[in-house]
Amino acid sequence: MEKRIGSITIFLADKTASSQVNEIISRYSEVVLARQGLPFHNRQIAVISLIVEGNVNQINSLSGQLGKIENVTTKAVVTKFLSQQ
Repeated sequence: MEKRIGSITIFLADKTASSQVNEIISRYSEVVLARQGLPFHNRQIAVISLIVEGNVNQINSLSGQLGKIENVTTKAVVTKFLSQQ
């Protein structure tokens, strides 16, 4: 399957879910190129942004598993462009 580049935005409505989120991201480390986190200290929320490179099934699986966690919402965007490998 062809590799694509995309992004996944993760919204944590409860920071206690962060250990589960980190565990899943670690399982998919082969597709995660970059990660940026932004905690909102004045509220109990955080936003994590991932840049990913993999086939559509890998990217959707990562986003789907994260979205199954209680108080976590995800949105994945995958480009039409093929990865240059």
